[in-house]
Amino acid sequence: MQDEFDFVVVGGGSGGCVMAGRLTEDPDISVCLLEAGGGGDSWAVKLPVGALSMVPTRLNNWAFETVPQAGLDGRRGYQPRGRTLGGSSAINAMVYVRGHRSDYDHWAQLGNPGWSFDDVLPYFKKSEHNEQFSNSWHGQDGPLWVSDLRTDNPIHQHYLEAARQAGYPLTTDFNAEQQEGLGVYQVTQKNGERWSAARAYLLPHLASRSNLRVETGAYTERLIIEQGRAVGVEVRQDGRLRILRARREVILSAGAFQSPQILMLSGIGDGTELRKLGIQVQHHLPGVGKNLQDHPDFVFCHKSDSLDTFGISASGSMRMLKELQRFRHERRGMLTSNFAECGGFLKTRPDLAAPNLQLHFVIACVENHARKLHLGHGFSCHVCLLRPRSKGEVTLRNTNPQDAPLIDPKFFDDPQDLEDMVDCFKMTRKLLEAPALASYSKRDIRTAGVQSDDEIRSVLKKYTDTVYHPVGSCKMGTDQTAVVDPTLKVHGIQGLRVVDASIMPTLIGGNTNAPTIMIAEKAADLIRQGR
Repeated sequence: MQDEFDFVVVGGGSGGCVMAGRLTEDPDISVCLLEAGGGGDSWAVKLPVGALSMVPTRLNNWAFETVPQAGLDGRRGYQPRGRTLGGSSAINAMVYVRGHRSDYDHWAQLGNPGWSFDDVLPYFKKSEHNEQFSNSWHGQDGPLWVSDLRTDNPIHQHYLEAARQAGYPLTTDFNAEQQEGLGVYQVTQKNGERWSAARAYLLPHLASRSNLRVETGAYTERLIIEQGRAVGVEVRQDGRLRILRARREVILSAGAFQSPQILMLSGIGDGTELRKLGIQVQHHLPGVGKNLQDHPDFVFCHKSDSLDTFGISASGSMRMLKELQRFRHERRGMLTSNFAECGGFLKTRPDLAAPNLQLHFVIACVENHARKLHLGHGFSCHVCLLRPRSKGEVTLRNTNPQDAPLIDPKFFDDPQDLEDMVDCFKMTRKLLEAPALASYSKRDIRTAGVQSDDEIRSVLKKYTDTVYHPVGSCKMGTDQTAVVDPTLKVHGIQGLRVVDASIMPTLIGGNTNAPTIMIAEKAADLIRQGR
């Protein structure tokens, strides 16, 4: 392996793929991208319903767990994260959502110039190739394909009618001027196939760019710091430990859990905590691993007789054979499903400035992240709290880079989050009890008979978990707890940036994949500008 490049990018997820793809547009810049997982081009990735083979298992998935959560009756949560080129964009539900304008304006107000909504909108548009919308809110020339769903599922109309019956607003575009409302999601999909960040930014260029080197099965163990500067990385591949050097920068894009882990293993973090583990402190940066934020999420599960939902049955298997043929010939139908086909954003109180809950309506009966299967068919509805007050942390389990970090989101640590989730629960149940959806339901698996607020709190503690949006553990800012500055450079270390969801100072009101891609688009421009 060539051992020196202009840039070494650690992590082939959404942030890393964008960085490698954009930086190597300049033929005079060399980049090596390091990914611990595989190539990201299997049919499990390309076929949208392949997520069912990955999210509940270790296929292309780190399959992390949290420490026991006091707010969840002591349960350990499950934290799937993509382990392949494309990262979590290769295993997620493909929902294309940017968040609310106020989220980014708040970032700027916190002391991060250049990160207001008006500042970041051009980068959302630069990344996007939207098949449906052509207006001032959307891009049509970017590498990230965004399209309407191709499932043609009649349940969409039932969902929309239930929203009308419940008195909730409707919208056709969650990424325009008005986020509030329920509707059918757009997805990162092209011609019925998943369009991950790797397929958008990286894989098309592997054969044509001699300045781009991609190494899979390459596990970064630590950064090499010399005289206060990141000059390379130690990477284990095929059982061998190798050193790769970066002439200009090391870019850390390993995600909200592993970016802080790599920093701490490299001696960058809270000095007192690092010394306890015998790690030589390179730079005392107490915010590393702190400020972890995630959306607490509860799932309603209903059994149904409808074959328009996924399930395990003889008739369902026959339906899938027909759907396979349809996919092969038309690239349409149920095999193009992202499962979370409908959803939207609502306010639990009319005086709120922005929606504070999000729904993901899933055309399958999903329990425990699809790790518990049911005979028959059904549907589910996720509801998550968009701006929880609770903040957790990522810490080191030990000094072994191969061991997962300790992940503690501290769900419901702030009691107000639980009270807000009670309101979210009630609004979601109102939707599910509307006649248009109630007619689909044969049995409520989780919440039948749950009526009082105390009963709701109990069921929330029993079943709430992540909806896969961890951020914030290397937060951007200028205060004493910030890890990177507004140009995403790590405070106190030269030649080192973090470019992934971990830099978000606060959790945005929506799914985090599109914002992570935006962050990387902006970071690539900052580097081009010499900032």
